[in-house]
Amino acid sequence: MAKSQAAADAQAMSNLCTLFKLLSDKTRMQIVMLLAGGERNVSSLCEELKLPQPTVSHHLGLLRMNRIIVNKRHGKQVIYTLDPAGGRSSHGKLKFNTQPYLVTVET
Repeated sequence: MAKSQAAADAQAMSNLCTLFKLLSDKTRMQIVMLLAGGERNVSSLCEELKLPQPTVSHHLGLLRMNRIIVNKRHGKQVIYTLDPAGGRSSHGKLKFNTQPYLVTVET
């Protein structure tokens, strides 16, 4: 294997580890699975998760920075949804199914 391929493989593995660390948090995984069922605003996520708004917003920010989710404004509300590009980022392409729970990573 060429050095450049080995470096690329090592980077891909590092990116995958980062993704799994991000999704290993129960609250973030719950948010992702709720959004797999359709777009939501912060208030509905807070109600469903029974968590305060700052906590939910913190987790949403981490998911957004890692391009797992995207947001859009609808008047004063911010609506969150899974990245329509399928979560394509340096991690690969993500697919989430709510029933049965399933996360697929395509590199």
